[in-house]
Amino acid sequence: MAHINVPEGVPGIRSLVMFRPETGKYLYELAEVLLRGESPLSQADRELIAAYVSYRNDCMFCMNSHAAAARCLYGEDDTTVDDVLKDMQQANISPKMKALLNIAGKVQILGKEVKAEDIEAARALGATDKELHDTVLIAASFSMFNRYVDGLASLTPTDPEAYKEMGKRMVQGYALPTKQ
Repeated sequence: MAHINVPEGVPGIRSLVMFRPETGKYLYELAEVLLRGESPLSQADRELIAAYVSYRNDCMFCMNSHAAAARCLYGEDDTTVDDVLKDMQQANISPKMKALLNIAGKVQILGKEVKAEDIEAARALGATDKELHDTVLIAASFSMFNRYVDGLASLTPTDPEAYKEMGKRMVQGYALPTKQ
């Protein structure tokens, strides 16, 4: 049960932005730009960063929903998301993506944990300034989203099928919900 009076049965951040659409509007706009807007990182990779940070923050709603969106974008049979969440260093992803996820993981702890050598390592693997920027902003934003969702104890479904449907919806874009 959520700590505040949000629409019953509406999971995660959706219930919170329905409670305060005047602030939720901007959160959804931010998510839309970060995860669906123009970026040298694929939409799947950006959703993976969101899921990875949410996993590290132990935010089950955000981790499961963004992992589901990433799975949809990578292709249902792709194991990338699960491999990264199991062991990022052993996952079958590019060295550049590992370096970016390493940076995202450091941002999740504390922004100042990102050191010049982390940035240089990612650059040496081909990361651009925009990829570095987008990675850090996604990681910072999802740390905030995770704390928002968990800080108000929003509904977190336990049925994996619920997340599959969320992932399909999220791939279509982040639009402010108006009803359940």
